[in-house]
Amino acid sequence: MAGQPWDLGPFPARLSARAATGGAEERKRAMLQKLRKTYRRDDGMTTAEYAVGLIAAVAFAGILYKVVTSSTVVAALTAIVKRALAQG
Repeated sequence: MAGQPWDLGPFPARLSARAATGGAEERKRAMLQKLRKTYRRDDGMTTAEYAVGLIAAVAFAGILYKVVTSSTVVAALTAIVKRALAQG
């Protein structure tokens, strides 16, 4: 399976037990470094993502403002407040 991120090349067939252990540790370390590099996480947002998020938030705030200040919603909120004050 050459070309895979975990493929570190051929392993020599003849090694002493000590060399094989040391080689295994070295290969393990190299494999972990390669995996970390390949599958590194990007926590948080980049500048472009912040810009898109900010534009979306501003658009949502604009729509919410239009809805809340529409005559229908203002009338409904005024009626609710009057009803609440009349009961108190």
